[in-house]
Amino acid sequence: MLFAKVTYSVKLLSTIYPHVAPRFLQLFTMPKLQSFEFWQSTLKEARYVVAPMVDQSELAWRLLSRRHGAQLCYTPMLHAQVFVRDSNYRRENLYSEACPEDRPLIAQFCANDPEVFVEAALLAQDYCDAIDLNLGCPQMIAKRGHYGAFLQEEWTLLEKMITLANEKLSVPITCKIRVFSDIEKTVQYAKMLEKAGCQLLTVHGRTKEQKGALTGVASWEHIKAVRVSFAHLSDVHHCMEETGVQGVMSAEGNLHNPALFEGRSPPVWEMAEEYLDVVQQYPCSLSYVRAHLFKLWHHTLQIYKDLREELAKVRTLQGMAELNRQLKQRCQEEMAQQEASEKDYGGLPFPHWICQPYIRPIPKEPGTENRQPSMAQVKVVCVKRALEDSDGASEFLSKNKQKKKARNPYKNFSMDQKPKYIKCEQCGNPKGTKCVFNLCRGCCKKAAFKATADCPGHGLLFKTKSEKAQKRRTADTNGQANGDVSGNASGGD
Repeated sequence: MLFAKVTYSVKLLSTIYPHVAPRFLQLFTMPKLQSFEFWQSTLKEARYVVAPMVDQSELAWRLLSRRHGAQLCYTPMLHAQVFVRDSNYRRENLYSEACPEDRPLIAQFCANDPEVFVEAALLAQDYCDAIDLNLGCPQMIAKRGHYGAFLQEEWTLLEKMITLANEKLSVPITCKIRVFSDIEKTVQYAKMLEKAGCQLLTVHGRTKEQKGALTGVASWEHIKAVRVSFAHLSDVHHCMEETGVQGVMSAEGNLHNPALFEGRSPPVWEMAEEYLDVVQQYPCSLSYVRAHLFKLWHHTLQIYKDLREELAKVRTLQGMAELNRQLKQRCQEEMAQQEASEKDYGGLPFPHWICQPYIRPIPKEPGTENRQPSMAQVKVVCVKRALEDSDGASEFLSKNKQKKKARNPYKNFSMDQKPKYIKCEQCGNPKGTKCVFNLCRGCCKKAAFKATADCPGHGLLFKTKSEKAQKRRTADTNGQANGDVSGNASGGD
């Protein structure tokens, strides 16, 4: 049994059928379903799946996707170690999102310690239908944390993690992996996970090096998949027919068109309005909502740039709903003016106000990313920089700086006029511009304390406070002495 996965373009999922007897965690518990039975019974033969997406596959979006054809959803990736130690993290990312409508659901974790992974999974298993171990994340944060695709060479560790989870959990364990360059090694990798107890294996047909601008298309040599993205429902059906997969999983395609699995492309304001209604009932972080609206309105905001600026600044759901109303009004006016025969959509398959299929930009040619600029290119850049105004107000500023300058017109963006920081004499950090010791604040604090001196530049007043304390002590001593003298004089009378 196979699934196909699309995050940016195409991924393939395959279900594994290990011949393992059902396990019992405790007396009177139901046997844990295995592989095909798990897919048929628990997952209800799910064919249309929403991928795990950090900060994007939250409850509200999952419910919206389910309303429009999605049959199985994943939680965003959860950090196992944080999930174990932080009750607030558990509540905010899983417990508070428990919803009968949001099933079947698979909770995904990143981890590199068998005990921690199992402990986190035990805390989560009552709120989902399976636990997924992320072995496919290729990002730098995964490399620093030593998880995701950067565990794919540690087969002994992975075998221990999957085996222990399979023994301890009452729900099935699944995995998401990336492939090796060598096909045979990829096959052996999958067999190892199957033998350890993995019930459902998600195979992303790219190596961990294929990310960002180097993503490219999924490998035909590793998985039987089409070369194009699942932009339409017809692509999904074609993939199933050609490859024999049991279902498809969408990430970017789902973000740009939540109705993808229904086979339709609705107006962007329709999806936005419905999503905002769901968020009213199932609140989530405003940053998540903003990110979803940027995806839905992506092409329209390139036409109405003022709405893009407003969306970046709005701080309430009501404000976002008002922006959606304005966008709808403008698009409907544009629709009324557009001739029915006009088919020029600026390179898009539909008008910009319609949910578009996601098509990954063509990657750069191999080797061009490290190519040095020619002398002619360098001269052009130098001329452009020379044309900048003294206050930094120039058409040659980068787009990001132009946006920042529009929001902060009095801020200086000229590199020539920006202060050049001098390093601290002791640690190398930038020194305070008004520090009497020519040090950074940390080093200045130590020096001023040791010398009982002041540094007004850093607001450190050790000398002043010491002198005031000394005066108070002197005054207290004199007052006590005067009191003793008065007492003695009264006693003499």
